[in-house]
This record gives sequence, structure tokens and C-alpha cells, in this order.
Amino acid sequence: MDHYFKTNQSLWDQKTEVHKHSEFYALEDFKKGQTSLKEIELEGVGDVTDKSLLHLQCHFGQDTLSWARAGAKATGVDLSSKAIQLAHELSDELDIPARFIQSNLYDLYDKLDEKFDIVFTSYGTIVWLPDLDKWAALIKHYLKPGGFFYIAEFHPVINMLDYDHDMGIAYPYFNTGAAFEETVQGTYADRESDITHKEYFWFHSLSEVIMALRKQGLHIESFQEFDYSPYNCFPNMKEVAPGKYRMGDFKYALPHVFSVKAVF
Repeated sequence: MDHYFKTNQSLWDQKTEVHKHSEFYALEDFKKGQTSLKEIELEGVGDVTDKSLLHLQCHFGQDTLSWARAGAKATGVDLSSKAIQLAHELSDELDIPARFIQSNLYDLYDKLDEKFDIVFTSYGTIVWLPDLDKWAALIKHYLKPGGFFYIAEFHPVINMLDYDHDMGIAYPYFNTGAAFEETVQGTYADRESDITHKEYFWFHSLSEVIMALRKQGLHIESFQEFDYSPYNCFPNMKEVAPGKYRMGDFKYALPHVFSVKAVF
């Protein structure tokens, strides 16, 4: 697994250098006070005033800092050293108190010993993780009794599609246990960027996500599916309402995002 994680870390180091300048992340608007959080997670998580919040796989910290602006005592964790460096810089520049830790998620126990009211993650995270049982155990470990975990994530149904060609099924719904290896060009935030890099990823069904959490004793308080993405981050997407995007020309809308709130 070390090879997979080191390769992906290098990829996200490169992506960070592109993403901080992209229209997609709108960093200048964020610096002026605009939140990076979307309606789905804002409604799902609710009021975070004076709550301690651990943000797993935070990229360069915009959402972490948005939670901090909303009143949370926020800590962000990410694999990429470049992303964490930028997160620290933004925290200092904008005078938004937050803590950031560079770590492979599975190694976080060695770097953080604390409990939180909320553990949060969102959009394009679990596909980089091979083992959701270990992921769920880590979530439980960092939650205070009575705390909750919240995830908003791209739906495994759309992860199955071949976005760049015929929109047919190209990937499995269920976790095969094996890593998928691809060499990618560009990024979802800038498809014209000159990044060319290998990546490794895994697929996870909804039942795998939910049962991993349940096996750790977390109570599933809510589960939702959404027929749109709040991000225009896949090829062939159309804006069907302000800030809501769907892919392809299917007769019926596909599930694009799901969310789970699980209480410890």
C-alpha cells in the first residue's frame, strides 16, 4: 500500500499547485469571505458553533476554514504536504484559527490524540481509501460519545460511468479489493492543465459504507441521495438549476451524491 499512497500523495501535491489558481476553487472569492461549503453539507451538519470538528481528507483546507468561520474549532487532515502547507498559509493570511495535519489517514493515530464533536468528510474522498473498515474504526476513535460523523460523497452509481466516452459502465459498483491504476491528464478543476500522473483508487458500494459505520457501533441517523452534484467536476455535465449539475442525457436523473449522518 505504501507505493499506492506515495503515488497519490505526489499526484495531489501537483494538483494543489493547479487548484489554488483555478476558477473551480475560486480562492479569491473565498478570501473575501465566501464559504466553500455547499447546501447539502450545511444543512446536514447544522450549527457548528463552539463544536470541535475533525475534517478528514481536507485538501487545502477551504472547507475546514469555512467551518471555522462558522464557529467550529476545526482541524483538517490531508495526505498532501503541499495542500497542508497552503492550508496553513490561508489560515494565517485570513486570520482564521484552524489546525492542519499532514498524514496518510490510516496513520493519523500517530499524529493526533483527541476526541471531537464532529468528524466530517466530503466529495471525492473514500475512492482513495482501500479499507473502509479501518476508516470507520478511525472515525469512531476520534468521536466523543454523543458526537456524529457526516459524509457527503459522490454516489457510487456515477463512479461506474465512462465520463469521457460513451457514458457506459466502465467500473464496478462493488469493491473488488484490488486497486485500479490509471494515468490521468489534467484535473477536474482544470482539464487543460499539464499534469500527467499515475493514480490508484478503489470503489465502494453504499452498503459497504453504511455497514462499516454500523459495525463500529455508530447509529445511522440519516441517509440521503441527491439527483445532482453541487460541483461541475465531471465531463458532460449540465446546470439544471443554479449550482446544481447533472451528467449525460439520461431519460431519468441518476443519483449523483449521497450523505450519511451517523451518531456515536
